[in-house]
Amino acid sequence: MTVKAILESKGYDVLTLGPNERLVDAVRMLAEHRVGALVITNGDRKIVGILSERDVVRVVARHGAAALDLTVREAMTPKVKICNENHTVNEIMEIMTTGRFRHLPVEKDGLLHGIVSIGDVVKRRIEDVEREAEEIRAYIATA
Repeated sequence: MTVKAILESKGYDVLTLGPNERLVDAVRMLAEHRVGALVITNGDRKIVGILSERDVVRVVARHGAAALDLTVREAMTPKVKICNENHTVNEIMEIMTTGRFRHLPVEKDGLLHGIVSIGDVVKRRIEDVEREAEEIRAYIATA
């Protein structure tokens, strides 16, 4: 199973924000859309960072409530791990586990193409395991 299959199932929409926006606006977007991360782009869909709930907690712990007046650039993670549509579910599970993060932007031709979350990966793995179990049951029933 590949990232392409996940995106075809869930869609290619990604919430993005510019690096010069205020952190308070990013926090509102996270809460309003009930997501755990925003991909930060320069308007041309070139990925320049990612802002996760963890990033927000880290900067609020350091600056207190004043952190909400900072720019997204000051709070985001600038070195973003990415994947492409050809990565397998097992490969992205390894990337996420090693990096200890839950969101992985998908890049195509150097631009943001989608995003995969740990929830997407777990859902896909459960579907695969259930399908395999059903195939085994059917095989045993016909043997």
